[in-house]
Amino acid sequence: MRTNIREMKNNEYTYKQERLARYAKALGNPARIAIMEFLAAQDECFFGQLHEKLPIAKATCSQHLSELKEAGLIKGEIDGLRTRYCIDQDNWRECKLLFEEFIAKCPCNRQKQPDESGCKCSCK
Repeated sequence: MRTNIREMKNNEYTYKQERLARYAKALGNPARIAIMEFLAAQDECFFGQLHEKLPIAKATCSQHLSELKEAGLIKGEIDGLRTRYCIDQDNWRECKLLFEEFIAKCPCNRQKQPDESGCKCSCK
């Protein structure tokens, strides 16, 4: 995916750029990473199970769950008086792919000829 310079000048971002930024924002908090790791270790869980495992207040846990849900990384389903959470598998795959594509663009990840540095910075 190559970014069109004209698009950038007009502040028009591609769908992939906007999705990647949204996922990055949602994952930009250690509590949310802990929630995703907890959910990844099981098929589903209830809010109470999550809250018991995290060192944060219920209201804070709820806010983090809302942020992850709004980004599409998790699903929440009402089950009686409780809410059951799980990872949204389709969006998680998209998130993984977008991050992989983004990270692969780094000059350090490109194949180079032995005599071709291509990079003028100190990241070699």
